[in-house]
Amino acid sequence: MEDIEDMLAGAPAGFRLPISASVGVNPKKKIKQPSSFQHFLTPLPSPKIPGTQVIYIKTFGCSHNQSDSEYMAGQLSSFGYALSDNADEADLWLINTCTVKSPSQSAMDTLISRCKTAKKPLVVAGCVPQGSRDIKELEGVSIVGVQQIDRVVEVVEETLKGHEVRLLNRKTLPALDLPKVRKNKFVEILPINVGCLGACTYCKTKHARGHLGSYTVDSLVGRVRSVVADGVKEIWLSSEDTGAYGRDIGVNLPILLNAIVAALPLDGSTMLRIGMTNPPYILEHLKEIADVLRHPCVYSFLHVPVQSGSDAILSAMNREYTVGDFRTVVDTLTELVPGMQIATDIICGFPGETDEDFAQTVNLIKDYKFPQVHISQFYPRPGTPAARMKKVPSTSVKKRSRELTSVFESFTPYNGMEGRIERIWITEIATDGKHLVGHTKGYMQVLVVGPGSMLGTSAIIRITSVGRWSVFGEVIETLNSTKDNVESKERSDRSENCCSLSNLEESCACAGELDACACGHESCGGLNLTEENGGSLSKSGSWADDRSNLNVFGWLLRKRKNHQTTKLEDDSLQHIARQESAAGAHMWTAVDRLLLGGICASFLTILALFLYFASNILSS
Repeated sequence: MEDIEDMLAGAPAGFRLPISASVGVNPKKKIKQPSSFQHFLTPLPSPKIPGTQVIYIKTFGCSHNQSDSEYMAGQLSSFGYALSDNADEADLWLINTCTVKSPSQSAMDTLISRCKTAKKPLVVAGCVPQGSRDIKELEGVSIVGVQQIDRVVEVVEETLKGHEVRLLNRKTLPALDLPKVRKNKFVEILPINVGCLGACTYCKTKHARGHLGSYTVDSLVGRVRSVVADGVKEIWLSSEDTGAYGRDIGVNLPILLNAIVAALPLDGSTMLRIGMTNPPYILEHLKEIADVLRHPCVYSFLHVPVQSGSDAILSAMNREYTVGDFRTVVDTLTELVPGMQIATDIICGFPGETDEDFAQTVNLIKDYKFPQVHISQFYPRPGTPAARMKKVPSTSVKKRSRELTSVFESFTPYNGMEGRIERIWITEIATDGKHLVGHTKGYMQVLVVGPGSMLGTSAIIRITSVGRWSVFGEVIETLNSTKDNVESKERSDRSENCCSLSNLEESCACAGELDACACGHESCGGLNLTEENGGSLSKSGSWADDRSNLNVFGWLLRKRKNHQTTKLEDDSLQHIARQESAAGAHMWTAVDRLLLGGICASFLTILALFLYFASNILSS
């Protein structure tokens, strides 16, 4: 099987072209057919019109994988496909896979087997096919590579026709502005780079995601502005290693973070969560990152994997830092950022790990009592150096995992918080269906009771009780996430900057969006709202509604004013124009006068010609 590569280079997202069977497409033979090459190329008939089938999407793995699935879902939905959580009713299954741990791949194998048994068309995406394209479970299956998600519509269409398609190789990153269907409409998972600079001996992900490739600061900030306008309330920066961002394009993580924070709403209605970062790449930027984490629109939370408390094991893992480096990261951020919370990861039973090595790991966790620790057993991943190392007996691995889990669960990080007043951001419904889930600035999970209309809002709560994994609170006040008192105050403080405008978007210091202008109707009031083409929007609303003036001059002028009014995309601006119209209808611009003068001159010329020809006819 050859890979289809760059066959539709430059085709816009959602643009559909047939994929030639001669370039990497295998029609699947369902039954024994005559040995006719032409018949072999004939695709199976589709029971439905292309683009109308139902697609089931299942995602394994990290937030980056979740974002990829949301992008693929968005393109399929935009093209007309229906999305369903019910696998049985779907016409095709799309499985987005993870290669980090054996259990994830085992679950994928089970799902693929189930799909084949059900005789459903299948597309497999994600890290497993990208990093291990030749495994037997993927025989006869269509594949979408991690950098080919913008071509998922092509693959789905051809698979539904009975073809096997494989798109794997590419050197450019998928665009960030592709259509997207978010699993949670209030949360945007934003990939800032793919791949990493590390070479951990146990990691399979780099085989799939490759070397570091970063999106530009401008493209990421543009995406942030877009999703905020779309109503997103949390932005998660995601990648294989957030701290390594930009080292391939001459920038760094603090530069990006400061640019993104500057694009967030001033009222704190949208929060930023910085993704997982390994210690080596943030050591030189700790103070700059601490400054960002203190910002009111950024969660005081960071996921920093340590993996082991033993320098010997970290060296065997090729993690490129020491336990002392990790402690420096934690100590510095905890000192500089009030309420700072750090989560970490531990691998139990890495090859060569002794009881002493493990004891050092336990002591590290006890020292810091992290509120979140992700504990996993070592799983050898095929093709990695660690898979060839001498393994720790599985009984010892399981025992160490249980022991560390017991230590972690003995912590009571939220004790004594009853009665504390906190601001939370509410973005989802709890699994019990009764509570809403919010997070404090330190990303502590808070469960509250309230109507579904509170989703996407911020609230002031009082903590009433605490549990091991979260706390419970009662809502004191719900804050309007679009125009609360904080926003009003900040805008009114700056309204003096908005009182003289020739171009609303450029000159209004309050915001780039029309409805965000703090000037108000009076302070923006005697202005000339100039369009890009130089025409005036001045005070013209009444022209479009004046139906009594039916003469030709009035009609032409109304048409011109009407044309201008349709260019006002913002309802509030139309309202301003209508309010101004009564006072300013008599104020004509030079273009108005020229238009009227031209019409009058034309009329007089026609009248003069008519009289001239009439007099000639009469005289003859």
